[in-house]
Amino acid sequence: MEINWLGHSCFRIKGSQAVLVTDPYAPDLGYSLGKLKAQVVTVSHQHPGHAYAEGVGGEPKVVSGPGEYEISGLLIIGIPTFHDAEGGSQRGKNTIYLMEVDEVTLCHLGDLGHMLTTEQIEELGNVDILMVPVGGVSTIAAPVAAEIARRLEPKVVIPMHYQTQAVSRELEPVSRFLTEMGVEQVTSQPKLSLNKSNLPLTTQVCLLDY
Repeated sequence: MEINWLGHSCFRIKGSQAVLVTDPYAPDLGYSLGKLKAQVVTVSHQHPGHAYAEGVGGEPKVVSGPGEYEISGLLIIGIPTFHDAEGGSQRGKNTIYLMEVDEVTLCHLGDLGHMLTTEQIEELGNVDILMVPVGGVSTIAAPVAAEIARRLEPKVVIPMHYQTQAVSRELEPVSRFLTEMGVEQVTSQPKLSLNKSNLPLTTQVCLLDY
């Protein structure tokens, strides 16, 4: 399995049977999707920075809410959460996606805006790869993101949705999350190639280039 970060909350996940894209963004965000094709697109919430499915070619199946889906050999479970800490009263709903690709379980938290409950942690179960927003402002900030990572105990944590040179939006930098995780230095890499047999034994934070 190959994982590329395309910026913000958007990842291209290439498995042996299909390509999945998470939270594609509109062009005015600052990043570029390029000529992207996929069989499946997941959308955590209906915001232009997360729901620009028309930017993905290949006539993908779009998953945009809670439920269980099996598409192109991929198992996807959408779990309802909120975009804020006030039960959705400020920013509405958010969907977390659990995705099983080549026997590896990935969890994309979307624009989660609150600490997960014990019940939600248990529902997510054994997560191999966690994609977590860390930039605050419109999602959870670094301290909550780090606490969720500690409680889920994934093998790999990939931070997303933070301030970069490409984004004009005011978000917190990823360095705050690294500090919360007790990580002094991480070298960013262009992509991540993982399978069930080469996952790290203890939690590692991975930074990806966009």
